[in-house]
Amino acid sequence: MTGTTMARPGRGVGQVALVGVVSLLGLAMFCWPLVASVLPRSGGQSTPWLMLVLVPVLLVIVLSQVASGGLDPRTLAMLGVLSAVNAALRLVSAGTGGIELVFVLLVLAGYVFGATFGFLLGMISLFASALLTAGVGPWLPFQMLAAGWIGLGAGLLGHLVAGRVRPRGRAELAVLAGYAAVVAYAFGALMNLWFWPFAIGGDTAVSYIPGGPLTENLRRFLVFTVTTSTLTWDTVRAVTNVVAVLVVGSPVLGTLRRAQRRAAWMTTEYSDGYPGSVPSPASLTSPRN
Repeated sequence: MTGTTMARPGRGVGQVALVGVVSLLGLAMFCWPLVASVLPRSGGQSTPWLMLVLVPVLLVIVLSQVASGGLDPRTLAMLGVLSAVNAALRLVSAGTGGIELVFVLLVLAGYVFGATFGFLLGMISLFASALLTAGVGPWLPFQMLAAGWIGLGAGLLGHLVAGRVRPRGRAELAVLAGYAAVVAYAFGALMNLWFWPFAIGGDTAVSYIPGGPLTENLRRFLVFTVTTSTLTWDTVRAVTNVVAVLVVGSPVLGTLRRAQRRAAWMTTEYSDGYPGSVPSPASLTSPRN
């Protein structure tokens, strides 16, 4: 096997730099409570001015890449279809009690189509689902970034395990289920981090200390997130992800890989239907994947 990158998204230094810059900006948006001396407003969940500047910049960078032809029409079509399906899945599950289906397709599609595709799918599908569920608020850009990173990580995982596991075999599904469980907890922790300074006031043992020592604020945050969501909402989300991947993972992977091959998006040599591979003409009719 020679490679696992898509023909347009995820290929070349420019694409890597784009995703890297966006991710660094996003990381700064999430982690400001641990390093900045910002006093939360008592009236609500306000964000620092830095965030208000970075969010539009983030969206402009991503949208300009789409407009400049970094994604070809077929890639855009598949991205649109999967984003709509994922938004509908979120509308159905709605996160009740931590039960969310939105991450399952995101993980599987990012794994098959690659890191940049997964990054964009996560951001767009969360934005679309917010419009459908009236979930637009100060939390939305954080949700979009976190979901984008989940899709990005799934694409990197696909590259890492390509050629090492049998397509749709037990090992591949186990790897994907494990990743889906980990990102369920990571998503919960990230979402807690952005609003933690505003959530409980400043007079508790787990409250944010503006300008306080990094270690102390980190300790307080870890206690806060474990007690408020890790053991409850996040665990339910993780179990939901694992069960869904094990139950529907094999047929969904097969469908996504057939779509990938027929669209002929990839430029690398075909190798058993692993993420990022390109079929030979005879393989298009093969039933094995």
